[in-house]
Amino acid sequence: QVQLVESGGGLVEAGGSLRLSCSASGRTFGSAAMGWFRQSPPGKERELVAAISWSGGSAGYADSVKGRFTITRENNENTVHLQMNSLKPEDTAIYYCVADAEHSTVIQSPKLYWGQGIQVTVSS
Repeated sequence: QVQLVESGGGLVEAGGSLRLSCSASGRTFGSAAMGWFRQSPPGKERELVAAISWSGGSAGYADSVKGRFTITRENNENTVHLQMNSLKPEDTAIYYCVADAEHSTVIQSPKLYWGQGIQVTVSS
């Protein structure tokens, strides 16, 4: 059974930092693009905030987080991280880790592996 499990979320004051981690099990994603979506409020369309290529050599970010968030990966650990700095109240959301096993450099498949999501709350 393939699982993506997020950790590191929680409550932080505006201007603070959090580091999300996503650990994969059940298969390796060393050749897959991986990324992070977020959703707020529940029911709203999920936003892709960061994605990273299989090698970690290229990454992309939503304009709303560019310069504040950094995505990295450790293929030997089957793990991807999202370092979030200078957090704002509008970053409050449920964050989801995803893997696109059909693409190695971008997140574009309609069939993604999803984590269960983790809450990030930024207080003003």
